[in-house]
Amino acid sequence: MELQAACRGGSFAVESVAAFAWNGWQASSGISGNLGLEYAAKALDYSLKRWEALTRYLDDGAVPIDNNWVENQIRPWALGRSNWLFAGSLRSGQRAAAVMTLIQSAKLNEHDPYAYLKDVLTRLPTQKNNAIDELLPHNWKPAIPDKV
Repeated sequence: MELQAACRGGSFAVESVAAFAWNGWQASSGISGNLGLEYAAKALDYSLKRWEALTRYLDDGAVPIDNNWVENQIRPWALGRSNWLFAGSLRSGQRAAAVMTLIQSAKLNEHDPYAYLKDVLTRLPTQKNNAIDELLPHNWKPAIPDKV
């Protein structure tokens, strides 16, 4: 991580500071007139106000440059939002959300969702109430490891 931070801190940091200075000069020079330029001025102003947060990754190699991983993880919920409006009823929507949560949690814990759900739904009727947490994705171990 320190090597990554050191690499980011080299010429890239200088370029970032230069871009910051240029943005500050452009914002202070009174860009106006054309509607497109007004939007550009607003975007520059936005980035200048958040400059410290936007350049945080230069100091810490553990901080990713972008948030693509997070966006890819939440995409199923974002895409499903409009579909869940038509689940039929509030209760159906809640059930769909619960199943989607189990599927995504299984993926995050590096389980095959189909194998996970098949095993859990097979074991659930005979599982003791005080041992239900064993079936949660972060605790789950297949009943028959060879079959899963």
